[in-house]
Amino acid sequence: MAINALMLSASRVGDSAYLTHTVELIRPLTQPGQQWLFIPYAGVSMSYDEYLTKVQAALEPLNINISSIHQFADPKQAIQDAAGILVGGGNTFQLLNELYRYDLMHLIRERVENSMPYVGWSAGSNITGSSIRTTNDMPIVEPPSFTALGILPFQLNPHYTNYQMPGHNGETRAQRLLEFTIVDPLTPVIAIQEGSALWRKGETLQLIGDETAYLFHGKQQEIEIAGNSDLSDYL
Repeated sequence: MAINALMLSASRVGDSAYLTHTVELIRPLTQPGQQWLFIPYAGVSMSYDEYLTKVQAALEPLNINISSIHQFADPKQAIQDAAGILVGGGNTFQLLNELYRYDLMHLIRERVENSMPYVGWSAGSNITGSSIRTTNDMPIVEPPSFTALGILPFQLNPHYTNYQMPGHNGETRAQRLLEFTIVDPLTPVIAIQEGSALWRKGETLQLIGDETAYLFHGKQQEIEIAGNSDLSDYL
């Protein structure tokens, strides 16, 4: 498979401007003048037009043309015609529900497996795993299935932090992922911090960025993975 997919943990790092830290990470997947397609379905709290404008402005240094799938009468044809696809963050349940509603899951998977570059951040990264069962989002809608694109053959948990606010008695992220591995001890979870990304090129997988990632798998809990590591063994 000629997969070329970049899964970004987040659209920002600290106080950085929207998507600015991602530009040089995305650039190797693009060529100037290409027509890329943005999927804004995860954006619940803003209009799709507003979301598109925000992404176009942030990624202007790449010199690619970005349209949104909501602008096309035939979303399947829009995916067929795109040189690459961008999938934004927001609510993962809403994103997956819309992709199922328009019957786009199989087509996106097929095109990505046949070399169309894919870039996702936050929710757009969540859907590249086996399922969305380890998303951090609230299930505001009920998709037909939790099964995701399967670009990565494991679970992905972006925005990872195990910080517990003083006085807060809810579960930490690590405790939540422990629950997942107890129910499904066979499926690994890789959690990536903000500023990090996973880049799959064919049968190679690289952790991008200096931040530590973490593995949760059966009895292995919060096992550190050094930044910029080769994770190809997880494919």
